[in-house]
Amino acid sequence: MYFLETAVVIFIGSFLLTYLTIPKIIGVVEYRRLMDDPNSRSSHKKKTPTLGGIAFFYTLIFALFFIKDRALFNEGLYIIPGLTILFIVGLKDDLVVLSPGTKLIAQIASIMFVLSNEGFTIYSLNGFLNVYEIPYFLYLIIGGFVMLTIINSYNLIDGIDGLASVVGIVIMIIYTTIFYLSGESFFALISITTNACLMAFFGFNISSNKKIFMGDTGSLIVGFIISILTLKFLSLRPEDYEGLPFLLENAPIIAISILIVPLFDTARVFALRIANKKSPFSPDRNHVHHILIDFWGLSHKQASFIIGCFNIIFVVLFIILGSKAKNLGMVIMLVSVVIILAYVFFKYNYNFTTLKQKILLKRKIEKIKGKIEPNPKKKEKDT
Repeated sequence: MYFLETAVVIFIGSFLLTYLTIPKIIGVVEYRRLMDDPNSRSSHKKKTPTLGGIAFFYTLIFALFFIKDRALFNEGLYIIPGLTILFIVGLKDDLVVLSPGTKLIAQIASIMFVLSNEGFTIYSLNGFLNVYEIPYFLYLIIGGFVMLTIINSYNLIDGIDGLASVVGIVIMIIYTTIFYLSGESFFALISITTNACLMAFFGFNISSNKKIFMGDTGSLIVGFIISILTLKFLSLRPEDYEGLPFLLENAPIIAISILIVPLFDTARVFALRIANKKSPFSPDRNHVHHILIDFWGLSHKQASFIIGCFNIIFVVLFIILGSKAKNLGMVIMLVSVVIILAYVFFKYNYNFTTLKQKILLKRKIEKIKGKIEPNPKKKEKDT
């Protein structure tokens, strides 16, 4: 079967499998009362079904079975164990909260399966910052760090309805295009499968009466797939870049631009937490999407749409620049944009923090007034 026919079948099959089984998952979750309870940091106000990522897991497993023959190095056999580990850990974390250390060990174990396959090995940075060949041990360190960062940064942006889906869809569309143009049909089909899952899930995630969260079960799996696609993109051979619309040496910058939303948000909140002498893993409401909702007053859908559009524009801009500009100029451009964004959102974070303090102070004053103010009914009784 040709690629186009296979892609259509895989997309429709994956979409329908996810779309038709999510209502069953919602029913089981509600029956077993495995709901996500809102807390002070939550963006939702009522108990909501979670575990939507279960549909992602079995859909990807089915797809990998049908497209396994397109993999040049049997990559699918090395992806499945990692998916399974993260599925089990994510499922358990959604049911009974796990420690960050436990999840980190599971992520490292999953990553080791992928790094052990020669199809993902990065032999050269192709002149990026004048770096060409890199030794194998350095590849293991760089590859492991890249995958670990992507998995956790994607997990962290899953904070409001629709955001993780929208960002994931944008990333998958870009990687589908890249792998199709470079002749890597196996990874293009993985991107299409994940995209179909996210599109089918998105409708439920933003629904008012059939809402479900993907949970860590879903965000860890999607983050893992994104990290695999990124690693494969960076490991492409020079001849594979001939059909791509940017210079070979700019590939690392293009990869960062594709992942700008989760990477920037994670770097920003980690820096703020460390500056405030807190653990970088301590949860809060300082993410970019929280500022858009709490300070700008946007809805979940509006915030997700704006962030998704920013991601698309950012990638297109850097692909256009990457077709002519040298990598040093690209690095300077990227750093400049990140500094500007960091300044803007630091300013809003300051204003947002001040606003929160004012609101809390106002509530305390009203509470005190309520206690002091005499009861009108009691006053009438006395008279």
